[in-house]
Amino acid sequence: MKNIIFIAPPAAGKGTQSNLVSEKYHIPHISTGDILREVMKEDSEIGEYVLETISSGGLVKDDIMYTLLEKRLHEKDCQNGYILDGFPRNVEQAKKYDEILKRLGQELGYVISLEIDEKLLAKRITGRRVCEDCGAIYNINVPSELPEIESTCDLCGGNLYQRNDDNLESFQNRYQVYLEKTGPLLEYYKNKHILYQIDGNLSIEEVFKRIAMVLEGYYDND
Repeated sequence: MKNIIFIAPPAAGKGTQSNLVSEKYHIPHISTGDILREVMKEDSEIGEYVLETISSGGLVKDDIMYTLLEKRLHEKDCQNGYILDGFPRNVEQAKKYDEILKRLGQELGYVISLEIDEKLLAKRITGRRVCEDCGAIYNINVPSELPEIESTCDLCGGNLYQRNDDNLESFQNRYQVYLEKTGPLLEYYKNKHILYQIDGNLSIEEVFKRIAMVLEGYYDND
């Protein structure tokens, strides 16, 4: 198994697909958010910096993020591949990631882009509901993702809520930022001939089936 990068707009199902791939191929699903949350628990200078920065609403410096990422990718569970979620977000970060891989003696692997219609994304965003107890996600605009009992989690019985940023205006802003930053990034990986574009408008099962075809060498990226 090789390393995998998932690139997708908000609400495209990147987290769901990452988890499915992680379970099937037994490789870690690594998000930059998870890395930062773990570091925040450390009684160290860098842990204190990350905690203070995030608590104040700031952004962690790129150089520190690169260092933390490289440290995480050096761990034993990444030796047979991993899924990278939330990084890189632009071409500059992609180039830094190339440098990290070179130092680790690893290859880029696969870059999988989930292509999905903007209107469908907006529908998913505005309909998303999250369990306040276990974090399970539902969608009131998607019949197959409805909870059995309205506003109640099927798994733990917790209350479902709508996140503050799960509204149309917020989505449109986030989507435009994604297009501006990610367009050049996709071109960067396309030129390296490792970009695989998957139709994200399909069902979760069909999208995963196509991703599995990529990873097992049965999907043409031309």
